[in-house]
Formats: sequence, C-alpha cells, structure tokens
Amino acid sequence: MHKVLLSIFFFCLATVAWSQPNEDKQRKLEERKSQLQKEIQEVQSRLQEEKKKEKNILGQIAQQNRKIQLSQKLINTTARQKRLLSDDIYLKQLEINKLNRELKDLKTDYSNMIVKSYKSRSEQSRYMFILSSQNFLQAYKRMQYMKQYASFRKMQGDEIKVKSNQLSQATTVLEEKKKAKEKVLAESEKEKREYEKDKAEQQRLAKIVQKDKKKYAAEIKKMQAETRKIDKQIQKMIREAIAAANKKANASGKTIVKSTSGAADPAKFVLTTEGKELADNFKASRGRLPWPVVKGYVSLGYGDQPHPAYPDLTVHNSGVEITTESGSNARAVFAGEVLQVQVINANNKAVYIQHGDYITVYLNLSSVSVGKGDKVSAKQNIGRIHTNSTGKSVMKFLVLQNTTTLNPQSWISNM
Repeated sequence: MHKVLLSIFFFCLATVAWSQPNEDKQRKLEERKSQLQKEIQEVQSRLQEEKKKEKNILGQIAQQNRKIQLSQKLINTTARQKRLLSDDIYLKQLEINKLNRELKDLKTDYSNMIVKSYKSRSEQSRYMFILSSQNFLQAYKRMQYMKQYASFRKMQGDEIKVKSNQLSQATTVLEEKKKAKEKVLAESEKEKREYEKDKAEQQRLAKIVQKDKKKYAAEIKKMQAETRKIDKQIQKMIREAIAAANKKANASGKTIVKSTSGAADPAKFVLTTEGKELADNFKASRGRLPWPVVKGYVSLGYGDQPHPAYPDLTVHNSGVEITTESGSNARAVFAGEVLQVQVINANNKAVYIQHGDYITVYLNLSSVSVGKGDKVSAKQNIGRIHTNSTGKSVMKFLVLQNTTTLNPQSWISNM
C-alpha cells in the first residue's frame, strides 16, 4: 500500500512539474498573439488610410507586406499553441488512465476487505478472538490490530474518494484542453484564410505597379539616394562628435579606460570609467530595451532587402523605420547624454544620444525637446515625430557602436 501511495505522489509531482511550464508558455503565447493581433489591426487601419487617399500605391504595398509578415508570425504562434495543447492533452490522458487503474485496484482491495469483514462481522467472534489470547500482551496486540484494521478500512475509503475527485478534476481539465484546442484550430484556419487573402491583394497591387514600373522604380531610387545622403551626414556627424567628446574626456582629468589595442582610434570613443560602465549596462540590456515610440510597428526592417513591389530591386536601411500615430513623440530607449541635435532639413531633425561607446539616433523629428549635453532617462520624450502631407508619421531609429551600425531589431524588446 505504501508503494502505491509513493508512486501516486511521484506521478502527481511529475505531472505538476511538467504542466506548470506549459501553462506559463501558453500564457506567454497568448500574450504574444494579442500583441500581434493588435499590430495587425494597426497596420490594417493604416492600410485603409492609404486606400482612401488612392495616391500612394507603394505605401499600400509596404503596409500590405507588413501585414503579411505579422500574419505569418501569428500563424506560427498559433501553431506553437496547438502543439503545447496537444502535449497537455496527451499527458492529461496518461494521468487519467493511471488514475483509472489505481482507482480500480483500490476498489477491488476495498471490496475484498468488506467481504472478509462481513464474514467475521459477529461481535461474539471478535470477542472470542481477543479472549482466546494466551496472555494479556497478545490480547492487547489483537485489540490494536482490530483498531488498525478499522482505521485502514477508513483510510482506503477516504483514498477512493480522493482518487475519484482527482479523476473527476483531471477529466474536467482534459475537456477544457480539448475545447481550447478546438478554438485554436478554428483560429488557425481563420488566420490562414486571411493570410491567403492578403497575399492575393499584395499580388493585385504589385500588378498595378508593374504597369508603370519605370515611374515607381525611379521614385524608389530617388528615395534610396536621399537615404544614402542622410547616412553619410550621420556618419560625418558621429565622427565629429567622437572627436569632440574624446578631446573633452582627455582634458577632464578623469580616469580613462585604456583600449585593448593600446592606441587611440579617432573613430572610437575614449571612455572614462563611468562611460565604460554605462556602455556595459547598455550592452547587457540587449533584447530588452523599450520601443522608441509608445505605439507603432516596424514598417521597414534593417539592412539590405528586396523591395515589396520589385523583388529584383534591393533597398538598404541603416536602421529601422517605425510607423506610428500622428502627433506621437520619440522617446529615449536608455539613459544617456544627448551627444548632438542635428537639423537635416526643416521637417527632419535628429537626436543623438550617447550610452558609453553606443549611440542611439532618432530621425524624422519635426521638433526637439532636448539639447546637446542634456542627461536623459529611459522612456523620456525627446521630440515630436514629423507627419508628412499624406498623414504618415514614420521615425527612423538607429543603434551604433561608435561608427558601426547595428541591427536595432536585436536590441529592442519584441521588435
């Protein structure tokens, strides 16, 4: 009996240990799904705005492409949910099978015990069992045995009740899991239909653009030329800022952290002890930094990539472009010091924030609320994002270490 109870205990312990991480994973996946659905709704809203204007086909294609990417992520997340639920159902069914076997054994034992008890139910036979003892000690032991036997009967009866309750609860949970899986399967089918619908719409828009390919290709090339020009201005600005910062650091008398190469590099910050600590803290926050806007989505990712309308045409992005709501503010992703405020043109101002030898850059601001040398904290508003004539508000965000551009999507949480 003790072995049975021990095996029950370890089985329940193992089941709880397995199910809890799965419950946590399900909760996180549900949160991720909610976030993706919210982003898809935002993209759909922007897409409707583009359609109403009937001016910017390329804008519609970009929005449609982003929606397709989010839909694919949503489908993948739902598939992971389905796999976890299948695992949970399998384990719960194993638990129910085991409980059924154990309950059957308990009932059989209890039934046999009742039969034996019935056969010896006479009070006289019980007394005779005690009185026939050879001595007092034996009589005492027989009385204790009868008490223990009665107690054991009660314990087995209680154990049957407990096991029956566990079986009932496990069966209820199993039914809930099956219903949850059915719901996820229905969601999955709906998401796939929406995905195919969006793909068809994207192809339709691409055909429209193909009719006037020269015009749109020229527009894209012009935008890319402007982007390269701004990238060169950013690199020049950073090199000048590094030179000025290094001159100031050397003149301050503060402790300087020597570089591993032993020689000064004009394209790298000379760090003080405080600067090195700030850089280490920034590096340690990789993948966990807050978004540079309260609400928005990545409308153009980092690096070289095919244009959504012209796969044979490669576009380059030194950061990420984030589409947000009109009137939104840009905010610092980490504590630091404003290295420079740059005016690229009347509607495009840039804020550079230094975090040791790391720099975050916030472009396409119509107005700025910080100045050079200001200390800023994480999530502090630093300026208003420009809204263009078509009503779009897009901020470009960069992360650099000295003059080397890094992929912001690997630094920002869930980007």
